[in-house]
Amino acid sequence: MRWAVAETGDGGVRLCPLAPDGRPAGPVLRESSFAEAVRARPEVERWVWRSTQEAYRRLLAAGVRVERCYDVEAAEALLIGHEEGQSGQPRSLAAAWARLRGLPVPEDTPVRAAEPQPSLFEPGPVPLPPGTDEFTALLDVYADQVARTARTEHPERMRLLLAAESAGMLVAAEMGRAGVPWRADVHRELLAELLGERYPGGLEPRRMAELAEEVSRAFGAGARVRPDLPNDIIKAFAGAGISLTSTRKWELQQIDHPAVAPLLAYKTLYRLHTAHGWAWLQQWVHDGRFRAEYLPGGTVSGRWITNGGGALQIPKVIRQAVLADPGWRLVVADAAQMEPRVLAAVSRDRGLMEVAASGEDLYAGLAARAFGGDRAQAKLGLLGAVYGQTSGDALKHMADLRRRYPAAVAYVDEAARAGEEGRLVRTWLGRTSPPASVTAPDEAGLPQEEAPSTGYGSSSAARARGRFTRNFVVQGSAADWALLMLAALRQSLSEAGLRAELVFFQHDEVIVHCPAEEAGTVSAAIAAAAATAGRIAFGETPVRFPFT
Repeated sequence: MRWAVAETGDGGVRLCPLAPDGRPAGPVLRESSFAEAVRARPEVERWVWRSTQEAYRRLLAAGVRVERCYDVEAAEALLIGHEEGQSGQPRSLAAAWARLRGLPVPEDTPVRAAEPQPSLFEPGPVPLPPGTDEFTALLDVYADQVARTARTEHPERMRLLLAAESAGMLVAAEMGRAGVPWRADVHRELLAELLGERYPGGLEPRRMAELAEEVSRAFGAGARVRPDLPNDIIKAFAGAGISLTSTRKWELQQIDHPAVAPLLAYKTLYRLHTAHGWAWLQQWVHDGRFRAEYLPGGTVSGRWITNGGGALQIPKVIRQAVLADPGWRLVVADAAQMEPRVLAAVSRDRGLMEVAASGEDLYAGLAARAFGGDRAQAKLGLLGAVYGQTSGDALKHMADLRRRYPAAVAYVDEAARAGEEGRLVRTWLGRTSPPASVTAPDEAGLPQEEAPSTGYGSSSAARARGRFTRNFVVQGSAADWALLMLAALRQSLSEAGLRAELVFFQHDEVIVHCPAEEAGTVSAAIAAAAATAGRIAFGETPVRFPFT
């Protein structure tokens, strides 16, 4: 049984059971406490509410956990993208209500800058038209979404995607509350070792100041160059007869000049100092935890992002401060070759599925069959097919890939063709790419070099979009699988009565913090969740999704 619930202005809630068509299946009830209303109904299988990010945060603060939910605003984002190819359009309950009533659609509230501590003046939801009852709007929008889901190309897949996205919202809220175990003392020791002493008055740390001096000296006596100012650097090199278009690492590495080495070292330390230095530590780490605000579906492919704190860009050296509590362990699991395995599952290519049926190294298996045992070339060739790299060594292997794995290559080729022609593509479960009028996003993992035209379009914009859609159908399907894996893992940990907590997730990596005696059980649960997600997402397939 599903129940709809919405908070009232006086701190209470209104709620009612729902029929399969999304309409009320019983009287509307009133309760004075949101937490007590949910706690008193453990038999409810799924709570339907406006926004998990807001509702569940309040429940967690009151010590109430729910097993499943349906996030109306997350569902609206997916459905409007699927129906009209308008990914990124307003998703609020007010926007969904306006579409349903043929009214002007209000813009979403801009995402607030995340703060490590709650604010007294956090922005509220987008307001409904005057006189509109929120609970009535919630019921009507949800019933409409149920009907719209039934009209999609693959209704069962879309229902699964909506459930997975909502499950991801629950995981994100719980991870944000639990936080990553973080040793501030270790972090400070690392900063002192790498950056040197801190100078008062906001001056650069000692090592950065020394490198800045080295950069200036490299341009001659009396030169004063600010390495943190790109225009200063470009001007200084121009004075030395060297023309630069930027101060990017790859361009600087092409130059033979004594300023390059200290400049690159300075840039590395500058990023560390500004992104994860002492100020970051003071702002974000409290009570031995780093608590990020995760935003599921933050990119159009479904990958997560974070709002503030840089949780998904923590340098490897700083990760040394991530340490389990005494008597506890961190189980850190990485999905092995996730996207190539997903390509095998969605393309149904028999040859590639055979390679991916093993829990062993997929690239090694591929190399043994098609690349003369050269694992590096096998990896380059297969990822080149996924990412649209059709020049250089990748081009040499494409013909062999097409011959050996025709269905897999045809799958991404068709996605690229659709993108170049301005058509939409979808993930296996139904997440839809943005329209052709929107510039192809700079998604994580998508190479930036332009590939030569494949014949489906002549403009660079069309080629860029083709490369984006080629990758979207694989990367997006992998993101959908990851949601199901997280949901299965969360359920498994809960049903086993473990104290283990999910504390981190990034694309293909998950971290669980648990008592030492639970580590083996957690490892097995992660492996089982990966298998469950593969079966639920892609049906019966020999493809395995191992974690290391």
